Amino acid sequence: MRARVIETLSARFKSRVELADLNVWVADGLHVEGKGLRIFGTTDPNPWQPGMQPLIEIGGFRFQTSLRRLFRDPMHVDIIYVNGLVVNVPSTNRRQEIRDLRQRGQKMKISIAVDRFVCANTKLIINTSRPGKPPLEFDISDLRLKEIGPGLPLRFDATLVNPRPVGAIHSTGRFGPLNETSPRESAVEGDYSFTHADLGTLPGIGGILSSTGKYSGKLGHIEVDGETDTPDFQIAVSGHRVPLHTDFHAIVDGTDGDTYLDPVKATVLHSSFTARGKIVRVKNPRGHDVELEVLLGQARVEELLKLGIKTDPPIMTGVIEMRTKLSLPAGGEDIGKRLELEGNFHLPAAHFTSDKVQGRIDGLSMRSLGTSGVAPGQAEQAVTSDLKGTFILSHGVLFFSYLHFLVPGTHADMSGKYSLDGDTFDFHGLLRLNAKLSQMTTGWKSILLKPVDPFFHKDGAGAEIPFTVSGTREAPRFGLDFHSKDQHLKEDHLIENGRAAATR
Repeated sequence: MRARVIETLSARFKSRVELADLNVWVADGLHVEGKGLRIFGTTDPNPWQPGMQPLIEIGGFRFQTSLRRLFRDPMHVDIIYVNGLVVNVPSTNRRQEIRDLRQRGQKMKISIAVDRFVCANTKLIINTSRPGKPPLEFDISDLRLKEIGPGLPLRFDATLVNPRPVGAIHSTGRFGPLNETSPRESAVEGDYSFTHADLGTLPGIGGILSSTGKYSGKLGHIEVDGETDTPDFQIAVSGHRVPLHTDFHAIVDGTDGDTYLDPVKATVLHSSFTARGKIVRVKNPRGHDVELEVLLGQARVEELLKLGIKTDPPIMTGVIEMRTKLSLPAGGEDIGKRLELEGNFHLPAAHFTSDKVQGRIDGLSMRSLGTSGVAPGQAEQAVTSDLKGTFILSHGVLFFSYLHFLVPGTHADMSGKYSLDGDTFDFHGLLRLNAKLSQMTTGWKSILLKPVDPFFHKDGAGAEIPFTVSGTREAPRFGLDFHSKDQHLKEDHLIENGRAAATR
C-alpha cells in the first residue's frame, strides 16, 4: 500500500514523494491512514523562503475501500479525506525537470484511482517571480474535489476564509487538468459569492458587504468580473451611512501577486465614478497598497461630501467633475488618516447650504456688479458659484494650491485648506470686482470710499482686494488680508489708507 501511494503521486505530479507514516488495517474493509506526506520538485517553488519548500504538503489523509478493490489495477477509492493540504505553485515552469525524468526512463504508473477528495484546512500559495514580493495565498476551510474522468478537469466546491473583512467566500467551478510542466498554467474557472462581510473589521470604515461574480483563466492569471453591494457603507471620519454599489473587472496576476482593476464602476447614492489601478501586495506592513486613477463625470458634490465629510448638511451642492489619483497605503490606522488624494475638480454651478455663507456670496455679487439690492417687484435669487481648482488630501485635511471662484461680477483666486471634520477654514487670495469700491455701497459710505478707489484700481476697471476666509463652517469669518503674499499693493501708506477706508 505504501508503494502504491508513492507511485501514484509520483506519476500524477512527476515529482519525488516522501511519506512519513502509513497505517493499514482490515475491519469491514481496508482502512488506510497517512501522515507527513510531501511532494518535492528538483527546484524550490519559493526560493525566497528558507529551506526547501515542497510542491504539495499534506498533514494527514485517510480512506477506506473493499478488500477486493485492493487487487484491481488501478485500485479504486470512492473518497479520500485530507487535512492540512498546502499547494505551493512555483513561479517557474518544470519543463527541464520533467524532461530529465523521462530521459532517465523512470516509470510512472497510477495505481490508485480516486472519485472524490474532501479537504479541510487547505492553503493555496501562488508564488511570484519577483524577489521579496509576498506570494498570493488563499485559505480554504473546506474543499471538495470530484473527478470527472481521466485527463479532464476536477469539479470543486470550496469555502474560502477571508480574514479582512471577515467573511466566508463560497465558490464552485472546475480546475485543471493539472499542467505538471507548468502548474501556474493550469486552467481554472468558476463563480463565487461573498455575503455578510463586516467592513467594520477594517479600520476607519463600516458596513455589511455582499459580492458575487465569475472568474476564469489560469492560476497565474485569473480574470474576475463581479459586483458588490454595501447598503450601509460608512467612512468613520464622516459617520454617514450611504449605499455603495460597484461593478468591476479585475486581473489577479500571479507573476507579481498584484490585482489590477480595469475598470471599477461605482455608484454612491445617485452619483457614479470610474476607477482604474491596482492593489499591490506589500510585506511591511503586511497588507495592500491601493493605487487608483478616479474619474467623476456628472456626480453630485453633496453626495460625495456626505460620504467623506462629517458636516451635515454638506457645505455645498451641485454637479462636480473631478479627476484624482487615490492612494491608500497599507497600515493599521483609520482609512481617513491613510487616504491620500491628488487631483483637480470643477463645479460650474455650486450652491452653499449655509445661509450665512450663501448670503455673503449673494451680497458680494450684487455689490460687485454695482447694485445695492433687489429692484422693486423682483424676487431675490440665490447666486450660483463656479468653482475649480487643484487639491491634495492628506491626513484628513484638503489643501488647495489653486482655487478659482467665480460669481457674477466677481472672481477670486485663492489657496488654503479645509479639514474634513468641518472645523477649519483657512483661505487667502485676491478678489477681483467689476465695480469700484465706492460703487459697492451707497450714500455717505460711497463718498468716503471714492478717494481710495485708485489704490484698488486694476487695469482700468473695477477693484482688486486681498481677502481671507477663516473660522469654521458654522462660524465663517470674512475679511481683508493685507498680509497676503499675492496682493499687489506696493507702498505701506496705500495699505494703511485702504484699511482705514475699509473700516469706515
